[in-house]
Amino acid sequence: MVAPGCFQHAAGQCAKGNPDMSNIATPIARPANTRAPSSLLDRAEQVLVAVLWSALVARVLASSNGHAWLAAASEAAVLVLVRRPGQAISHNPGDWMMALAATIAPLLITPGPDLWPRLGPLGVTLVASGNVLQLAAKCALRRSFGIAPAHRGLKMGGPYGLVRHPMYAGYLLVHIGIAILMPSVLNTVIYAIGWAAQLRRLAAEEALLRQDRAYRAYCERVRFRLVPGVF
Repeated sequence: MVAPGCFQHAAGQCAKGNPDMSNIATPIARPANTRAPSSLLDRAEQVLVAVLWSALVARVLASSNGHAWLAAASEAAVLVLVRRPGQAISHNPGDWMMALAATIAPLLITPGPDLWPRLGPLGVTLVASGNVLQLAAKCALRRSFGIAPAHRGLKMGGPYGLVRHPMYAGYLLVHIGIAILMPSVLNTVIYAIGWAAQLRRLAAEEALLRQDRAYRAYCERVRFRLVPGVF
């Protein structure tokens, strides 16, 4: 579960013959008096996520579905507490609400019975692939991610050469896999709401990052956001 970020995304490859500028981002002004409130909001969000994840673990332990543990394990990454301060961060309440909704929605699912056992291998494969992709994206970002849209420095390489938001692409695979392994109307509605918010969150992130000309150049090189050739 960018993060998914708010999760910050890659700068493109440097021009041939130029020095590697992959870890240098064009500075974006940030008002000096906004960092403390943002830090407090970020910390409050982390506490809320930890509480909701603990409740998800309790539901998983009470479930008879043998795949239920995958839901808790896949969402454990949201507990990361050490993040890099942003060069610029959105203070739009709507952006924060969308980011928070996208983050907590997957934590609200309820593991139900395995109604489609023949699709079990497909569901497990999607969950495993999605986790590998989102972890690869987190490793590339290191501490450069958070919940609200922010500029924490541009990154390049690895999965960010495939799509601009590989962490969210990983979440998408995981959530489709979980929906297959423990299908229910409630879980479908929760994921639908979560992804409606996630797409709004993604748009808010890109609106902020596009203030940086390096990111605009990156968008020209890596055309797709989540699914190569589709979106």
